[in-house]
Amino acid sequence: MGKIKGIIGLAALALIGCGGSSTEALPDELGNEPLPESSFEVLPESSADDFLTSSFVDVSVSSSADEIPLSYSDEPSVSSSSDGPISSSADGPICSSADEPVSSSLDEPLPGSSSSLRSHPEYSKILGADVSQMQEYEAKGIRVLDVDGTPKDIFDLLWDHGFNYIRLKTFVDPSARYGYAAPGCNQGTGEFPQNVEAFGDKDHVVAYAKRAKAAGFKLLLDFHYSDNWADPGKQIVPERWRGVRTSDAMADSVYAYTKDVLLALQAAGALPEMVQVGNEITNGMLREIPKSNTDCWGNNVQAADGAVSGVMSNATGIANTAKYLAAGSRAVKEISNNIKVVFHIESPHKTNTVDWWMSSIIKNSKVSPDVMAFSAYSAYEHGNPDSWKNLMTNLGKTYTNLEFLIAEYNGSSTPDNYGFDGSRVKTHQVMEQVPRALGAFIWEPERSGAWGTALFDWVGGDLKANKRAFDEYEVLF
Repeated sequence: MGKIKGIIGLAALALIGCGGSSTEALPDELGNEPLPESSFEVLPESSADDFLTSSFVDVSVSSSADEIPLSYSDEPSVSSSSDGPISSSADGPICSSADEPVSSSLDEPLPGSSSSLRSHPEYSKILGADVSQMQEYEAKGIRVLDVDGTPKDIFDLLWDHGFNYIRLKTFVDPSARYGYAAPGCNQGTGEFPQNVEAFGDKDHVVAYAKRAKAAGFKLLLDFHYSDNWADPGKQIVPERWRGVRTSDAMADSVYAYTKDVLLALQAAGALPEMVQVGNEITNGMLREIPKSNTDCWGNNVQAADGAVSGVMSNATGIANTAKYLAAGSRAVKEISNNIKVVFHIESPHKTNTVDWWMSSIIKNSKVSPDVMAFSAYSAYEHGNPDSWKNLMTNLGKTYTNLEFLIAEYNGSSTPDNYGFDGSRVKTHQVMEQVPRALGAFIWEPERSGAWGTALFDWVGGDLKANKRAFDEYEVLF
């Protein structure tokens, strides 16, 4: 998820991160989340041919709106309402500065287990976890303990408890100003100082993806297309793309960056099985730019130029978002047609909004993913597992070629509180009942916050797996 929708509570040790704001990106809804990184520079105003021939060999791409779609829906075009979500920003905490150095995490050892050693039988669908920030904890020297107190690599621990899929986020340049690892930003590692390392960038993602693959996991890579958390309340254009003046050139930037990261993963033997093109983009992507008083969480921003903005409150913005989604999707399929493209929105309780978004992008703009994914948080009043089942079942009757996924959930019904009532495992159980559903990912199980509670507890300076939390999933096996 990119998510940080509120101040983060990291349990014991008073690990308090700098939380993202809760915002209203749609008429009366939406929480918000965090953002991504990479290292591919795109020249403003470059034509598709000039730019791509200077960056990749034997790669051609058309930037016209008619030719961008990577895949098409077989469904007839229908007229779409011109009104959609209205984006708005919200106040949130300002990050404090710190200068304590941290050790590099790029040379981390591989997990000790192999895919042939599993405590549970293989689950038939995705039992996934987004553990992107665990890499930061490891760099700070935090150990992970299993339910019996045995120190374990995070991937070994999750594998032993039956998890089979890992989700990782990536940012364009987290070390840029206003980025995830910008000076003065303390992004979610609690009492620790700013992220001196550019966590979430291409190199860190490749390193962690290699470890996940070595442990036997399949991988979902989540592109935020920003230097920081992209979520309902903010989708800030990365610093290196802010000189871009046309939507065609911006689409080239999305294409080239996406392909660059995937080529790096391919070279490392760690290609993902699924790629998420954008994060929580109900109101579009690449919508805002910073102002002089924008903080490191993306509060206090202004709208990007209308020629390039993907804000979906107007026809141009809808067309731009469709163009960017198609460009990212095309890059994925050029690497491997076997990689599934995922589009990700939130607020599944707003069925009219979901219908509007999917009609705008898939039916009218003719840009279709392989998988439609949702953030589904009870603590954000997104509904409950039964309502999510009904939504996806009904959507599947209209979009007969789509698969469905819950890209983020926690299960808590109130902020930073979980009653061990089976809600988490029920999310997976209802996905077993939805036609063409793939499964679900719990978001950052090592963290607690407004979205819910962690699967781990702080014990001294260690993170210990909570037995009650992990035991809930036993019924799946």
